[in-house]
Amino acid sequence: MDNKAPGKDVTDQDLKDKFPLAAKKSPDHRSVFDIAGVTFGAETIPVFAGPNTVESRDQIIDIARNVKKSGAHFLRGGAFKPLTFPYRSEKYYELREEGLGYLADAKAETGLPIITEIMEESKVDAVAEVADIMQIGTRNMQNFPLLTRVAKTGKPVMIKRHFGCSLRDWLGAAEYVLVEGNEKVILCERGVSVPHTHRSSSRFLLDLQVIPAAQEVTHLPVVSDPSHATFWAPWVEPMTLASIAAGADGIMLEVHPDPRNAAVDPLQPIDYQEFDALMTKMKAVASAVERTL
Repeated sequence: MDNKAPGKDVTDQDLKDKFPLAAKKSPDHRSVFDIAGVTFGAETIPVFAGPNTVESRDQIIDIARNVKKSGAHFLRGGAFKPLTFPYRSEKYYELREEGLGYLADAKAETGLPIITEIMEESKVDAVAEVADIMQIGTRNMQNFPLLTRVAKTGKPVMIKRHFGCSLRDWLGAAEYVLVEGNEKVILCERGVSVPHTHRSSSRFLLDLQVIPAAQEVTHLPVVSDPSHATFWAPWVEPMTLASIAAGADGIMLEVHPDPRNAAVDPLQPIDYQEFDALMTKMKAVASAVERTL
């Protein structure tokens, strides 16, 4: 890598000085670690599945049962849900602490470990009691006090890439967690902001190229979130399969029993049957690239 070349995203000097902990030490350097019995950074491609937001106790338990039956490794669901605008309604809402309790119930009922988003420093301890992985959402990727506070819990951390941030910025965010001694860090690509997205309702494009690009310079696992990136359910399957082919170390998917009536972002979830069928195809693509689900 030429550290003098103009326009380069990550330079050799960055790897030495800006994020030495996130940087690869050799071409075959990969972080391999266990979270709740699931291995990251090796042959297995963990799958995170569930709704955008937790809507009720019965629903999240039903979702957990169904995604587990189809082979998901983690239940995803937002108790604290960042929304672009401040307004809430009977349909468009977040359950906050109540939702955390329902996630805990779903884990107790099914055994599925939990990944959920943390938005505020004041809620870190409450979320850490329930979550097996603490998710830093795209909007908080550069909320460095929050990153530091979450890192200090010792819980594994997933950092979603901000839709306007470079690979260099993303690795800088990871360094804030690593420097606190928390080595279980996962990166998640969830779409970038561009002038054209091929559909008026789609806000981002999935940056598949960042998966191998990140893996060239960092040892950290790189996960893909085709649901948030495409914002359109019919595109989720091809982008999921493409993510696996591109080398993704995990897949995050929105799954809902009635997508059109989802409380948040109803255009992107897939239903139980679609998820089950997609898992079969994912296994085939994973096998083709010498990985497993």
